[in-house]
Amino acid sequence: MNIKNSLLMIGLFASLMACNSKTEEKSTASNNPNLHKVVLEDFLQTTNYTYLHVKENNTESWLAVPAMQAKTGETYYYQGGMVMNNFESKELKRSFETVIFLEKVSTDPTALDKPQTVAMADTAAAKGNMAAPAGADTGYTRQAPVIEKKEVKVAPAKGGITIAELFAKKDSYSGKMVKISGEVTKFTPGVMGKNWIHIQDGTENNNKFDLTVTTKDEVKIGDKVTVDGKISLNKDLGYGYFFDVLMEDAAVKK
Repeated sequence: MNIKNSLLMIGLFASLMACNSKTEEKSTASNNPNLHKVVLEDFLQTTNYTYLHVKENNTESWLAVPAMQAKTGETYYYQGGMVMNNFESKELKRSFETVIFLEKVSTDPTALDKPQTVAMADTAAAKGNMAAPAGADTGYTRQAPVIEKKEVKVAPAKGGITIAELFAKKDSYSGKMVKISGEVTKFTPGVMGKNWIHIQDGTENNNKFDLTVTTKDEVKIGDKVTVDGKISLNKDLGYGYFFDVLMEDAAVKK
C-alpha cells in the first residue's frame, strides 16, 4: 500500500470513529431522559464553586458545581442535582432566584453514567464543598472526611453537655435541643442558605470528637462558642454528605 492510500485509509478511519462517537453521544442522550444538554452562556467563579449560566433550548438557568475551568460556548451535560430557591452567595454578594447544585457537569454525556466517589471535604467542589451541597443523584460512594483533632479544652456550658456525651447517648438526644460549648475549628459560610461550623471541646467518644453545626450566625476559626440547636441523626444530604449526628439551626453565643 502506497503512502497516498495509507493516508486515505487513516482519514476514513478517523471519520468513522468521529461518526461513531457522535452516534454514541446521541444514543446516550436519547436513552437517558434525565440527561440535560446545555450551552454555557456565562460563568462566575468563587473560591469553592463555579456558577454556570446556561441555556437549554430556550430556557436559561444557573448551575453551581465544584470549582472548575469553564469555557463560554461549550456544551455540557448534567443530570440530577438539587434546586435551591432564593440562594444568596455572600462571596459574590448577589442572590439567585434559582440555582441547581450539582456534583459535576461534563462535556461527555457518557461520563455521567460512571459512579463517582466524593469525599466529604471542604473543597469540592473545590474540595467537595457541596456541603452541599445535597442532591438527588444516586450511585455515589460515601467516604469519611479527614478531620484533625485539635488540642482544645472547653468546659461544658451551664445546662449543657459535652461532645463525648452527645455521641455516647445520641439516640436519646435525637430531635431534642442541646447546648454545647466548644472551639470553632472550621467555618464554611453560605452553603445551602446556612453557615456550617465544626466545633471541638476536647472530649470524645469512640473517636468522635467533632460536631457539625448549621446556623445563620457567623463565627471565626478559633472562637470559643456555645451552640444551642436541634440534634438530627443519620442525616443524608446526598453527594456523599452523611452525618450520623448533626446539630441544625443553632443559635450561637460567643
